Amino acid sequence: MPSSINEVVFSKPSGRLTALVQFAGSLIFLGLYVYSWIEGNADSSNWLLIMVVGSALAGIAEVLPENRRQTAGALRLAAILVLLCLIGAIIFTPEASH
Repeated sequence: MPSSINEVVFSKPSGRLTALVQFAGSLIFLGLYVYSWIEGNADSSNWLLIMVVGSALAGIAEVLPENRRQTAGALRLAAILVLLCLIGAIIFTPEASH
């Protein structure tokens, strides 16, 4: 199992198309947060900022040159960690997500 994780996380970056999808997702989450902020519901939508960071980190990892496999892997791991922290916060402090 560790070798398959190593192959997936530390593989060469997928390229610009995958990065474009990640950055588009990041912009969509940011737009949703800004809309919530304008409507006055920014406190209840702070999770969107975490989604912005997670998808932006993943996008940066995919746009790196092919010889930067370890850097891309570290950025992918950081994105996974950020998103797992969001899931953990929702599970362990459900009152904060309302």
